[in-house]
Amino acid sequence: MTTTKGIGVSRGVAVGELWFRAAKITAIDPRAVADPEAEVKRFQDAKAKAIAQLAILYTQTEEKLGKENSILFQIHQMMLEDLDYNDSIVGIIREDRVCAEYAVQETAKKFADLFETMDDEYMRGRAADVKDVSERVVGILTGNGSGFNTGEKPCVLASDDLTPSETAQIDPKTVLAIVTSGGSPTSHTAIFARTMGIPAVVAVDGVSLQEYVGKTVAVDGSTGEIFIEPDAAVTKELARKEREQRELAERLERFRGKKTVTADGRAVDLYANIGGPQDMEAVLKSDAEGIGLFRSEFLFLKRSTLPTEEEQFQAYSSVVSKMNGKRVVIRTLDIGADKQAESFNLPKEENPAMGMRAIRICLTRPEIFKTQLRALYRASSFGNVAILLPMITSAEEIVQVKKICAEVKEELKRQEISFHPDVEIGIMIETPAAAVISDDLAPLVDFFSVGTNDLTQYTLAVDRQNKTIARFNNTHHKAVLRLLQTAADNAHRAGIWIGICGELAADESLTETFVKMGIDELSVAPSSVLSLRAKISEVCSV
Repeated sequence: MTTTKGIGVSRGVAVGELWFRAAKITAIDPRAVADPEAEVKRFQDAKAKAIAQLAILYTQTEEKLGKENSILFQIHQMMLEDLDYNDSIVGIIREDRVCAEYAVQETAKKFADLFETMDDEYMRGRAADVKDVSERVVGILTGNGSGFNTGEKPCVLASDDLTPSETAQIDPKTVLAIVTSGGSPTSHTAIFARTMGIPAVVAVDGVSLQEYVGKTVAVDGSTGEIFIEPDAAVTKELARKEREQRELAERLERFRGKKTVTADGRAVDLYANIGGPQDMEAVLKSDAEGIGLFRSEFLFLKRSTLPTEEEQFQAYSSVVSKMNGKRVVIRTLDIGADKQAESFNLPKEENPAMGMRAIRICLTRPEIFKTQLRALYRASSFGNVAILLPMITSAEEIVQVKKICAEVKEELKRQEISFHPDVEIGIMIETPAAAVISDDLAPLVDFFSVGTNDLTQYTLAVDRQNKTIARFNNTHHKAVLRLLQTAADNAHRAGIWIGICGELAADESLTETFVKMGIDELSVAPSSVLSLRAKISEVCSV
C-alpha cells in the first residue's frame, strides 16, 4: 500500500479505480501570421463560439448544481468580453504578428499570474477561471474542443488540475472522488465537488498520479489522505469515517434557520465574507446572518480603467437588496500590497505591505475615494450598509475620512439622490498601532472589525507571502491574542461592537477564546457558517 496526501476540500470517502485526465492543451508556439487582421477576426469568431458554449453550460449547470453555481459561467462570459483581456490579445496579434491561440495563451498567463501572486486565497482561486475561459477559446482555435467524459465505469478521477467547466460536467454517478495535483480549497472545482457531494483532494504533492492508472485508490476528502491499493484495515476505517461524516452533516443541518447563541445564551452575530455579487447565492444558502466583509477592491482589479460610480453602485446595491435588511459591511478599496490594480499605476515598492495601500491611497486620491463613497451611500437606500475602513493607524485618518463622507452626503442631498444618512462607519484593526490606541479610536467610529491576517503579520514581523518563514507565522501567538483582547475591551467601553473578519474567525480551536473575549461578530466563508454555529452553541461566554 502506498499513501500520499493533499488538501481535503470536499468531505467523504470513496474507493475505486483511478482514471487520469490528461491536460487538454500543451504550450503553443508563436506561429507567425501574414495577415494580423484576419487573425483578430479568427479570435473574435472563436470568442463568440465560446460565449455560446458557456451559455449552454450555464443552463446545464443551473439544472444540475443550482443557480448559485451556474452564475460562474455568466461571469466567464463577461470575462471573455472584458476590454483589458481583449485588448491584450488583439495587441499581441497585431504587434507581434502571431497566431490568435498564442496571444490568448500569453494573455491568460499574464492575468492568471496577477491572481496567483495575491495573498488573498479567494483571489488566488480566480486564476483558474482565467485559465478556463482561455483554454476554451484556444480549444476552439486549435480544434481540440472542450468535451469531458470519463466513461460509464465508476472511477476516482485524477488530474494535474481540473477547470471549473470540466468539473461542472462531471457525472456524480461515475466519478466517485476527485484528486488533483493543483487547485486550492477556494477554487470552483472544490466548490462544485462539495455541491455534488463528491469527495475531493487537491494539491497532492510528491507523487505522479498518472503512474497509478487502473489501480484501486481510497480517498479521504476530509483529511486529504490518498491510499493506493489500500489494505483491509484502511478500507474498514474509511467506512467508519464515512458514517461519522454523514451523521455530522445531519447534525449541522439542524442548526439551519436558528440564531447563533452560546451555551449560556449569549448571542453572537455570524456573518459571511464575500468578494462580490457572484457570491450571494452561497451566502443565502449558508444561512449567514449578514455579510461581515464585502471586499470591494475586487471591482477594481483585473482592469485598466477605474470602475464608474454606477458600476460600483450596481454591485453594492444588488448585494444589499438581497440581504433584506441584514447588515452588509463593505470594506472600502484595499488596493496595494498583494492586490495591485493597473488602473492605479502604483510605483514599485520594496515593501508594498507597508507602503501605499488601502486608506492611504484613498486619502491621497480623494477623487477615487469620493466616487466609491457616493456609490456606497446610494446603495444604503436599499438596505443596511456599513462602511469599513482598512489599514487605519491614527485618529487623524478617521477624522479626514469623516470629513470626506460629510462632503459626499452633502453633494447627494443637493442632487436629491436618496441615501441613508446614518450609515455605520467602522475601522479594521489590522495593525498593532490601531489595537494599542483602540481606546482613542473607538469613540470616533461605530464598530471595529479585526483583520487577523495582517494583524499577525505586522505584530510578528513575518511576511505572510514568504513561504520560507511560514512556520514563524503563528496566528495563535500570545501577542496577537492580547491585542485582540485590548481592542475588544476598548470597543465595549466605548459602547461599540467588535467583529473578526480575518481567516482566524473560522478557527474553531479559538472560538471559545473569542467568545470569552467578548467578540460580538464572526465573519467567515459561507461554507463555514453552520459548522461555526454548532461550535458556538457548545461554548460559554464566561
